[in-house]
Amino acid sequence: MKKLLMIALAFTIGNAVFAQEKMDKKMDKMDKMEMNHKMKDGAMMKDGKMMMMHDGKMMMMDKDMTMKNGTMVMMDGTVKMSDGTSKVMKDGEMMDMDGKMSMMKMDKMKKGKMAKMDKN
Repeated sequence: MKKLLMIALAFTIGNAVFAQEKMDKKMDKMDKMEMNHKMKDGAMMKDGKMMMMHDGKMMMMDKDMTMKNGTMVMMDGTVKMSDGTSKVMKDGEMMDMDGKMSMMKMDKMKKGKMAKMDKN
């Protein structure tokens, strides 16, 4: 009887550990997918410098870029929209390869932290 209880206990603990391991792997996979989703290819203004994101790597922008919708992003931060209008990118703004402009979430948080540090 003791052997049967020990086997049942070992089986239960073994399954619990195995199930936890699977969940950890799923979470890691979800984190990687979320990270890849955040890091879209495109051009962005960061700390007053034009940067580009390509294949998950951020680097200095070394040439003008033309987006899928015809919008052009220049190395100095000037954006010429496909309708002919122009604007200058501000710090934290990003344009993805489809030509959609957005704010970088990470930079907003960093700016807030830096402002708090400067006040102290």
